[in-house]
Amino acid sequence: MFELIFLAAVSLYFIQVIIFIIGAQKKFPQISDSELPAITVIVAARNEEQNIFNCIESLSNLEYPENKIEIIIVDDDSTDRTGEIVKEFITDKPKFKIVRPTRQIGKVKGKARAIANGIEESSGEIILTTDADCIVNPKWAKTLASYYKEDVAMVCGYTDQLTDNAFYGMQSMDFIYLLAVAGGAMNLGKPLSCIGNNMSYRKSVYYEIGGYEKIPFSVTEDFQVLMTMHKLKKYKIIYPLDKGGLVTSKPCPDVKSIFWQKKRWGVGGLDSDLVGFAVMASAFVAHLCILLTPFFYSMNALYLAGFKFVVDLFFLVPLYNKLKLKFSLKHFFAFELYFIVYVIGLPIVLLFSRKIVWKEREF
Repeated sequence: MFELIFLAAVSLYFIQVIIFIIGAQKKFPQISDSELPAITVIVAARNEEQNIFNCIESLSNLEYPENKIEIIIVDDDSTDRTGEIVKEFITDKPKFKIVRPTRQIGKVKGKARAIANGIEESSGEIILTTDADCIVNPKWAKTLASYYKEDVAMVCGYTDQLTDNAFYGMQSMDFIYLLAVAGGAMNLGKPLSCIGNNMSYRKSVYYEIGGYEKIPFSVTEDFQVLMTMHKLKKYKIIYPLDKGGLVTSKPCPDVKSIFWQKKRWGVGGLDSDLVGFAVMASAFVAHLCILLTPFFYSMNALYLAGFKFVVDLFFLVPLYNKLKLKFSLKHFFAFELYFIVYVIGLPIVLLFSRKIVWKEREF
């Protein structure tokens, strides 16, 4: 019986991976440089004195027509030197400005309130967001903006992470894996998730859905924007697999930080629909079977566990090649262990608690 359940779970997992690969590699038309729209890049920063300089330095190197770009840093009530660092850096850089989220917009709170205030101050036709612990590719803004044909409401990009060691490398591989699942599903017309450190959307559509003021509060505010725009059924939402749109973020420094990150994502994921839960359930069962293999040992079970690892390699290696990233087997093995632990552990944690602590705030 165990082998049959394992076979069914791995088979479903394999079919899903094939579907995600097809979706992730879908091509989309782009506009010419002369057609690029006016954009506003928004970064919400709370107590980011260790990271903000590298972020804004990378933003200052963006390749985009000077008369079509502005960059807004929202100092989200920082109690450290974040605001001072930004003000010093942007003194002679007119495309930058710093604001504080002084306006209360409906019941919006946390990072969503900061971004909403930034949008209120923006002049661009397209809003791009990234995080204060990220470094953007010089072609990032141009790449994302180039996909805004008239019928496109949202364009998302891929994020990797620093890979100084196996602990960081497994987190980076996890990012690529999860974003490829999100991108594959999105490109086939079924959005499942996105990530706010590398996303963009048309401001007119943001206001069409009522902005953050009308969107139900979530600890994953980017997911709510995505799903609310998708429900309009009027525009395309796309996730191009384009190395030009790559952003690099800092990984979590320790297990405690990973726990709260994954828990926040897990709580946000509870707003998923049936398809989203089905994808999560198939991964849960497949990984649970791997974990139970020593207790129900057989050569067939061992082959199925090995096949699942091969499927992940089959999924990840082409993504790394497309994004021009270096694939590491050492990081892959660390990722597989990490994947088993959190895919099985996270649902159990959420059964007992949905409290979130993020940026010194409790939700």
